[in-house]
Amino acid sequence: MTDTQFPPADSIDDVEEGSDFAPHFNDAGLIPAMAIDAETNAPLMFAFMNRESLALTLETGLAHYYSRSRGSLWKKGETSGQLQHIERVRTDCDQDVLVLEVRVAGDGAACHTGRATCFYRRVNPDRSLTTIDNVRKIDPEATYGKK
Repeated sequence: MTDTQFPPADSIDDVEEGSDFAPHFNDAGLIPAMAIDAETNAPLMFAFMNRESLALTLETGLAHYYSRSRGSLWKKGETSGQLQHIERVRTDCDQDVLVLEVRVAGDGAACHTGRATCFYRRVNPDRSLTTIDNVRKIDPEATYGKK
């Protein structure tokens, strides 16, 4: 069984300089997590984790997240085969944000649109969007039954 308990920090100094991982979850019990490519540092996706998904990620070495829209745990790649293998988990100075350095299995699609990254558009100064990566590594309709 997964231990979802994380020790509380005793002081700000412990959080910022200590050796104990004491993640700070928000009032909804979530912590932001940014997944990046372990080799290139390219941004892949952003999601939230709760205590259980973070514990499962650390225990299994595979990324698990919490889906706010579904209200449930989600093992990234379970449906598509695009599993995220954890290389490293980093936290910021306040231990309230995570960066997951991952290797994506399968065809390397981190996004449900079939692209390598969810960050496939650039925001222009005029507030329009420009697609900068339109290459789909997987067919989202075939994989998920939707576009």
